[in-house]
Amino acid sequence: MNEETRPLDRATAAEYASWFKALADATRIQIVTLLARAQTPMAVKEIVEAVAVGQSTVSAHLKVLAEVGFVLVEHRGTASLYRINDACVKCFPTAADVVMGRPVPDPAPPC
Repeated sequence: MNEETRPLDRATAAEYASWFKALADATRIQIVTLLARAQTPMAVKEIVEAVAVGQSTVSAHLKVLAEVGFVLVEHRGTASLYRINDACVKCFPTAADVVMGRPVPDPAPPC
């Protein structure tokens, strides 16, 4: 089997699966697009107001997104501010290309 027809190695496949799983929810997609478009850190309260979902739900979604690296948390005093992780989000199209068997542009951005 040549390199082009071989499946991804298990560790890489698991990493990409975690990214796709993190985005497999409409509210999480809303949060990612909100933070990406805001281009500035946002408090949970602001995110709750924008996506019209309860605070505990938003917090749970932010935790999932932070675990895979799509969002970063900044602690300022007692407040936690969330922002998009531009470096990781730039990797995502590359992940989709790899999964679909398309050539990966070099160099792939680090996540």
